[in-house]
Amino acid sequence: MERNLKDKIVVVTGGAVGIGYQISNFFLKNGAKTIIVLDILETTGAEAVKTLNEQYGEGKAVFMKCDVTKDLEPVSSEILSKYKVDVLVNNAGILDETSLRKTLEINTIAVVEWGMKFWDYMRKDNGGSGGTIVNVASIYGFEFDPWSIYYKTSKHAVIGFTKTLGHPQNYEKTGVRVIGICPGFTDTKILEGKLSDFRKEECIEFIKSQILQKTETIGEAAVEIFKIAETGTAWVKKDNLPIELAPINTQ
Repeated sequence: MERNLKDKIVVVTGGAVGIGYQISNFFLKNGAKTIIVLDILETTGAEAVKTLNEQYGEGKAVFMKCDVTKDLEPVSSEILSKYKVDVLVNNAGILDETSLRKTLEINTIAVVEWGMKFWDYMRKDNGGSGGTIVNVASIYGFEFDPWSIYYKTSKHAVIGFTKTLGHPQNYEKTGVRVIGICPGFTDTKILEGKLSDFRKEECIEFIKSQILQKTETIGEAAVEIFKIAETGTAWVKKDNLPIELAPINTQ
């Protein structure tokens, strides 16, 4: 039953725009009961939820302002006092090659902290009902080129976290499935992020040469991945083609 989105209550970090918004959109489209959109962008988040509620029904989406690096305890406490959460989507992320600490705090540390908080809440061996944690990584969680050093480091760590926490032996004990989504180059504001001066112009030209898929493509793929993914696996979606999913197996 965990692979059916019907009537699921879902928390999405970074859910106001881009991939996070489209995951919220397509999860609601496929039967989710409530989407709790977390984002640091207050005005944008309120507008996103207004749009979702107009499309799917009043109360289907709820917005809470949240800085994932600072607000874990107060925001998660408020959520869990009101909702029985079935799914966490760890989506918030940045591209900032001028700040290693900021990159790791948002892309890695927050993913681990939010993941562990909801993992403990969902664990059947801890009084929970089981559930699913979806970590949005990147093709740069396993692919390499000469640029975006901090970003790749942060996303490789997300894959390691996903495959370790989601290991089948952990799932057998806890009933919590942990899976990863690895989008290829996607048309989001993250591509407007800060680059380092190292080979900057080459990196810009490389990005310009890539085929950018739409955020809707990732939202749709996220639904399919949710349905079929085994715990501890990470799935690639790239090139703006019809959904063709492939699991990453690095074990």
